[in-house]
Amino acid sequence: MDIMEKALAAHMEWGGKLEIRSKVSIKDKDALSVAYTPGVARPCLEIQKNPSLSYDLTGRQNLVAVITDGTAVLGLGDIGPLAAMPVMEGKCALFSEFGGVDAIPLCVDTKDPDEFCKTVALIAGSFGGINLEDISAPRCFEIEKKLKKMVDIPVFHDDQHGTAVVASAAIMNAAKLAGKSLSDLKIVINGAGAAGVAIAEMLLSIGVQDILMLNSKGIVCEGDKLSSEALTSLSKRTNLQRIHGGLADAMKGADVFIGVSKPNLVTPEMVKTMNEKPFIFAMANPTPEIMPELAKEAGAFVVGTGRSDFPNQINNVLAFPGIFKGALSVRASDITEGMKHAAAAAIAGCVSDNELSPDCVIPNPFDPKVAQAVAEAVASAAISDGVARICSESKC
Repeated sequence: MDIMEKALAAHMEWGGKLEIRSKVSIKDKDALSVAYTPGVARPCLEIQKNPSLSYDLTGRQNLVAVITDGTAVLGLGDIGPLAAMPVMEGKCALFSEFGGVDAIPLCVDTKDPDEFCKTVALIAGSFGGINLEDISAPRCFEIEKKLKKMVDIPVFHDDQHGTAVVASAAIMNAAKLAGKSLSDLKIVINGAGAAGVAIAEMLLSIGVQDILMLNSKGIVCEGDKLSSEALTSLSKRTNLQRIHGGLADAMKGADVFIGVSKPNLVTPEMVKTMNEKPFIFAMANPTPEIMPELAKEAGAFVVGTGRSDFPNQINNVLAFPGIFKGALSVRASDITEGMKHAAAAAIAGCVSDNELSPDCVIPNPFDPKVAQAVAEAVASAAISDGVARICSESKC
């Protein structure tokens, strides 16, 4: 039985990956009166007087909504909200298993960004954070931007920022291993959708200066007719030499290739034209832009993919459980750039100098220390950035 058939059989057996259990035992009239009527009236009235007590008196203090419209589900594309539910349930299971964070999947049946944002904003008070998931570009940029203004809890589009955080951590460590400075790296990003744009923005913010973005038409250049305001803005701060051409042109003399695009687009010949000790992060799934063995044979120093069966897996599970765990611990109102930088540095720091090698520039997703390290770093950054509403116990 291959993995697809095994997964289908498992999902049929499970009947869903999540369940809701009561934290309290209600075995007699007294317990019923405390957990429900008439006793429950008192916490209700306290919240009415002071809405911030909803964090102390309900589960929203550790509750995230994982929300999608089903328009960009994994590699499946626009399959709709109902078909997206198994993925959203899986994401919630990862929140619980890796971060100890409760999460609920919500699939919204609309492609209208305004209607989507209004729906999410109306229910936001039930949660401590919003994880946007599998929403197609360019709508995802608009939705996240609007929601951040509409609600007072963290809004985080993981396909953008989670990928950017983990990829940045990998590049930090790869550069350290190769003896290269971030400011000297020439980086090629193939794929100018949500993940590609977010990776580029984050790399620029941590000191990278030379980035070439490519979309389906080739190297992105200022003045091109582009698919989103986010990419248009980015085009003014990348490709400063105003180079035109395709992927082969972009990779000449590059230090890093980052692929968030399609399978088998990179050839060994392209890798051979790169700078000494090049890094290849080919993250198309399930088939990367170039297979790791081909990249290494062509001279790649560090190779990473999105797959678990190769070294250096760029896996968002290294980021989002700890990011939300940290944000929730201080009741953050937002997830700032500083918090994302702190998360990336924490992930990179989970690989010790003794462990650092071409096959280990990023921690294993099952490394138990990662989520806690990320959470502590994110909580501290939230306090420094002024978006924390309380201090976590470890940071006060």
